[in-house]
Amino acid sequence: MRDRSRDEAMAEVYRKDPEYAVEMLNSILEDGEPGELLIALRQMTKAFGGVQAVAEKAELNPTQLYRTLSAEGNPALSSLTAVLKAMGLRLAVHPVKAA
Repeated sequence: MRDRSRDEAMAEVYRKDPEYAVEMLNSILEDGEPGELLIALRQMTKAFGGVQAVAEKAELNPTQLYRTLSAEGNPALSSLTAVLKAMGLRLAVHPVKAA
Protein backbone atom coordinates (compact mmCIF):
# COMPACT_ATOMS: atom_id res chain seq x y z
CA MET A 1 0.00 0.00 0.00
CA ARG A 2 1.38 3.40 -1.02
CA ASP A 3 1.73 6.07 1.64
CA ARG A 4 0.09 9.38 0.83
CA SER A 5 2.10 12.55 1.01
CA ARG A 6 1.13 15.23 3.50
CA ASP A 7 0.06 17.43 0.57
CA GLU A 8 -2.27 14.73 -0.74
CA ALA A 9 -3.72 14.14 2.73
CA MET A 10 -4.31 17.86 3.30
CA ALA A 11 -5.81 18.25 -0.18
CA GLU A 12 -8.34 15.57 0.75
CA VAL A 13 -9.13 17.36 4.03
CA TYR A 14 -9.63 20.67 2.19
CA ARG A 15 -11.77 18.97 -0.46
CA LYS A 16 -14.02 17.40 2.18
CA ASP A 17 -14.16 20.48 4.45
CA PRO A 18 -13.86 23.77 2.51
CA GLU A 19 -14.68 25.77 5.65
CA TYR A 20 -11.60 24.32 7.33
CA ALA A 21 -9.56 25.40 4.30
CA VAL A 22 -10.84 28.95 4.71
CA GLU A 23 -10.04 28.91 8.44
CA MET A 24 -6.55 27.59 7.72
CA LEU A 25 -5.80 30.31 5.15
CA ASN A 26 -7.10 33.02 7.46
CA SER A 27 -5.00 31.69 10.32
CA ILE A 28 -1.88 31.69 8.14
CA LEU A 29 -2.59 35.21 6.89
CA GLU A 30 -3.10 36.34 10.48
CA ASP A 31 0.32 35.00 11.48
CA GLY A 32 1.99 36.46 8.38
CA GLU A 33 4.02 33.42 7.31
CA PRO A 34 4.34 33.55 3.49
CA GLY A 35 5.98 30.12 3.28
CA GLU A 36 3.07 28.49 5.07
CA LEU A 37 0.63 30.30 2.80
CA LEU A 38 2.34 28.87 -0.29
CA ILE A 39 2.23 25.35 1.18
CA ALA A 40 -1.49 25.66 1.94
CA LEU A 41 -2.19 27.07 -1.52
CA ARG A 42 -0.29 24.17 -3.14
CA GLN A 43 -2.35 21.72 -1.11
CA MET A 44 -5.57 23.53 -1.95
CA THR A 45 -4.63 23.54 -5.63
CA LYS A 46 -4.53 19.74 -5.45
CA ALA A 47 -7.97 19.80 -3.80
CA PHE A 48 -9.34 21.90 -6.66
CA GLY A 49 -8.19 19.57 -9.44
CA GLY A 50 -4.48 20.31 -9.67
CA VAL A 51 -2.32 23.09 -11.01
CA GLN A 52 -3.47 22.66 -14.62
CA ALA A 53 -7.16 22.99 -13.70
CA VAL A 54 -6.65 25.92 -11.32
CA ALA A 55 -4.35 27.71 -13.76
CA GLU A 56 -6.91 27.33 -16.53
CA LYS A 57 -9.73 28.64 -14.37
CA ALA A 58 -7.53 31.51 -13.08
CA GLU A 59 -6.37 32.27 -16.62
CA LEU A 60 -2.72 31.79 -15.62
CA ASN A 61 0.12 29.90 -17.24
CA PRO A 62 0.40 26.48 -15.50
CA THR A 63 4.21 26.54 -15.52
CA GLN A 64 4.21 29.98 -13.93
CA LEU A 65 1.67 28.82 -11.34
CA TYR A 66 3.94 25.88 -10.42
CA ARG A 67 6.80 28.34 -9.91
CA THR A 68 4.61 30.82 -8.04
CA LEU A 69 3.47 28.18 -5.55
CA SER A 70 6.94 26.64 -5.13
CA ALA A 71 8.89 27.02 -1.89
CA GLU A 72 10.81 29.90 -3.50
CA GLY A 73 7.68 31.44 -5.00
CA ASN A 74 6.66 35.02 -4.44
CA PRO A 75 3.20 35.42 -5.96
CA ALA A 76 2.15 38.76 -7.33
CA LEU A 77 -1.07 40.07 -5.85
CA SER A 78 -2.79 39.60 -9.21
CA SER A 79 -1.77 35.91 -9.31
CA LEU A 80 -2.80 35.36 -5.70
CA THR A 81 -6.22 36.90 -6.21
CA ALA A 82 -6.72 34.95 -9.47
CA VAL A 83 -5.88 31.64 -7.77
CA LEU A 84 -8.14 32.38 -4.81
CA LYS A 85 -10.96 33.41 -7.16
CA ALA A 86 -10.54 30.14 -9.09
CA MET A 87 -11.10 28.37 -5.76
CA GLY A 88 -14.18 30.44 -4.96
CA LEU A 89 -12.32 32.57 -2.40
CA ARG A 90 -11.16 36.16 -2.10
CA LEU A 91 -8.59 38.11 -0.16
CA ALA A 92 -9.97 40.44 2.52
CA VAL A 93 -8.52 43.00 4.89
CA HIS A 94 -9.44 43.25 8.57
CA PRO A 95 -8.12 45.55 11.28
CA VAL A 96 -5.43 44.11 13.51
CA LYS A 97 -6.53 43.71 17.11
CA ALA A 98 -4.54 45.85 19.54
CA ALA A 99 -2.32 43.89 21.90
